[in-house]
Amino acid sequence: MPHTRFLDKLTNSLADGTFVRLILSGKEKTFGRLIELKGAPYLSLTFRHATNDITQNLPLHEAIAWVKQQLASGVRSALLCTTKRDWQLTPQGLVGHKPTTTIAPPRTHDLPKQTRLDDSARDWLNGLGLLRPSMADKRRQIHRYLEILSHLAADCGWGDRADPTFFHNNNKTSGRHPALTLADMGCGKGYLTFGAWHLFHRVRHWPVRIIGVETRPELVAMTNNLARQIGAEGLEFVAGDIRSVVLPPLDALIALHACDTATDDAIRRGIELGAKLIVLAPCCHKQLRPQLSPPEPLAAVLKHGIMAERMAEWVTDGLRALHLETAGYRTKLFEFVASEHTPKNLMIAAIRTEKPGSQETLERFRQFFGIQHHALD
Repeated sequence: MPHTRFLDKLTNSLADGTFVRLILSGKEKTFGRLIELKGAPYLSLTFRHATNDITQNLPLHEAIAWVKQQLASGVRSALLCTTKRDWQLTPQGLVGHKPTTTIAPPRTHDLPKQTRLDDSARDWLNGLGLLRPSMADKRRQIHRYLEILSHLAADCGWGDRADPTFFHNNNKTSGRHPALTLADMGCGKGYLTFGAWHLFHRVRHWPVRIIGVETRPELVAMTNNLARQIGAEGLEFVAGDIRSVVLPPLDALIALHACDTATDDAIRRGIELGAKLIVLAPCCHKQLRPQLSPPEPLAAVLKHGIMAERMAEWVTDGLRALHLETAGYRTKLFEFVASEHTPKNLMIAAIRTEKPGSQETLERFRQFFGIQHHALD
């Protein structure tokens, strides 16, 4: 049985010191590394969620029993990396690969604190004026954004370079890994575009094509010039509108703070271009508010302008999530920065699953609030 063989490989690698890491893929991703606590070996398991990680340390016998239970109860796939060979468990069976590393990682409990904006990011941070003390809050926001983007990439299954389907859309030329192709719509000065490129190209060492889309030609010229200055291979900026700019098939589309229905344009483009991941931070919610006809007892509360405004935001973003789910995406809605930095802090993250949601649910939602037309119709 493939599960039994995989478990044997795990047990042996933990015993003989060849263990490197473990990844289990189910509803959420779980990452395992071997550590020492008070002189005894433990498997440290990190359960990755959209906005935070939870870690649990188990003695080896308990860890093996836990993994066995997970393999029997719904884990879709698993990857065991050792210094001798990597083992990938899929529904089709157990497959061996060349080891990604032949050196076992340190077994210390506390790893050095990692930052995605280390010294290697100084060139573009300085070029964008982000190293000034007054820009400290902006740097923290960028780091938080990259932390979330890193987690979402893991949720998409992007991380095992041994897998020939690592990225599903692009550039499958002989002898080369396909490149992650990501478009940042309405990118402005390119803070987050450079950040995404830095995360995937410099930190992850993935082949990438990152495209920043911006309507203002002077900003496009400035960001392209900086990209050339620092030798940012795979990073480019183009002038264009979200609705009509010519783009290749995408793995990911990002649109942060696109105003009003520009967010809906970004959703439509992401779906049309086959994006596995769509990440949005909506800004302004003007289209639906004049249409809202809330039934009793909501009408008595929504006569107050501020309540009607907040309800319009809630309904608009809820409707966007339902549209994405109907198109075959799994959605998550959460706050991505503290409200004191910006009140527009809701993020919608959507990962394509090919399992369409209920059109009936979407229609009932529209009828309840009296919505006659919407940009995503």
